Amino acid sequence: MILPVILAGGSGTRLWPLSRALYPKQLISLVDRHTMLQNTILRLDGLAGADKPVVICNDEYRFMVAEQLRQIDIQADSIILEPVGRNTAPALAVAAIRAMETGGDPVLLVLPADHHIQLTAEFRRMIESGHAYAQAGRMITFGIVPDKPETGYGYIKMGDPLPSAGGDATAVRIAAFVEKPDLATARRYVASKAYCWNSGMFMFRASQVVKELDRFVPDIVAACREAIEEGRSDLDFFRLDKAAFAACPSDSIDYAVMEKTDSGAMLPMGAGWNDLGSWEALWQVGEKDDLNNVVKGDVVLHDVGDSYLHAEHRLIAAVGLKDHIVVETSDAVMISPRDRVQDVKGLVDQLKSQNREETRTHKRVYRPWGTVDQLVAGNRFQVNRITVKPGGVLSLQRHFNRSEHWIVVRGSAQVTKADEQLLLKEDSSTYISAGMAHRLENPGKIPLELIEVQTGGYIGEDDITRLEDLYGRHRQEA
Repeated sequence: MILPVILAGGSGTRLWPLSRALYPKQLISLVDRHTMLQNTILRLDGLAGADKPVVICNDEYRFMVAEQLRQIDIQADSIILEPVGRNTAPALAVAAIRAMETGGDPVLLVLPADHHIQLTAEFRRMIESGHAYAQAGRMITFGIVPDKPETGYGYIKMGDPLPSAGGDATAVRIAAFVEKPDLATARRYVASKAYCWNSGMFMFRASQVVKELDRFVPDIVAACREAIEEGRSDLDFFRLDKAAFAACPSDSIDYAVMEKTDSGAMLPMGAGWNDLGSWEALWQVGEKDDLNNVVKGDVVLHDVGDSYLHAEHRLIAAVGLKDHIVVETSDAVMISPRDRVQDVKGLVDQLKSQNREETRTHKRVYRPWGTVDQLVAGNRFQVNRITVKPGGVLSLQRHFNRSEHWIVVRGSAQVTKADEQLLLKEDSSTYISAGMAHRLENPGKIPLELIEVQTGGYIGEDDITRLEDLYGRHRQEA
């Protein structure tokens, strides 16, 4: 059996302003109508022997991950929540230990959730070969055959070929893992045809990776076992114990195991792979117009070439640009020459040092029941558009510093106000005074949309006390 393990915890700061700390690139639709997480799972369709996936993500992404799986009719085997990020070695230790708790010993197929792969059939063929080697005791990493010098990836040097394990492709021994090179070195690597890019995709038996982790980094295994033992199930999720997991050393599976084990091997893959780690990468894989531009959204161009322009909320009108990136969202515009997009991370670091909210979240915030779009914010007031999916139920809650006025613009709303129950239709409204217990539900079959006007001396999201919640959120949690 193949158990897909989807790693969905990264932040993707080089794709700011689309990617944010609370809305990272793996949860965004960048290439087609599906998000990167959804595409990672959908490309496994038809893979022989594949079980339901395990998804490992940050606790703050949990409802977005669950909703995105629901949208593509995927029932995960488990959604494991990391209270803090600890890199790939602890994540895989957790996945392997939990997989073995059921009495089985599956082959883990480890896939980051933020990769783009154009040749799905070739990808599946390589996975099937990797499965054969993993069953034979090999710890497989997939190397990407480079088509150009690239300084943003680590490299793996190929060793001697290994005997066939029964699949179509032949694995090689790993001669060396190499850090990200400078451009001259990268050119030598590509010219030699002896190196592959390090993709971060792996296959190995659960028992084998636990054995090797216990051999080289036993403190990681011990911390992960404790985090699982002290963890708990919560709705569709499994929450690792925060104290135990926070005490776990942070390390990658490459450093912790793959560079040390004598069971490692690499399968060179040519499947149109890209990790979409920068705006330049999105320009490379995007569909281009006659002047080599990739255009998304409402964009009007005059004498613009070789550029990437992405409009989310407003018109972008550009004249005379060449080799540029322009990205617009509801609260930020980012402009960069294409050859400087690696510096976007430094820009985000600068914004973080200023405690700018634009690095954390968008104007649209996702909740387990729907979304909240901030429309206007001012001194002592804020206007939001609230969308509640059919059957969605907000928590029973109260605010001590603000009052709220709700106006239904689409659908129907079941409203609880203290001991009173109201059913509001389109073009009707209600007022909730500060301190009053209240709840909003959508009893209908279409999304409920309403305009919320908040007024008061303090309107921060932490002015909330939950009295009841279907989604297991804490009393003060958004």
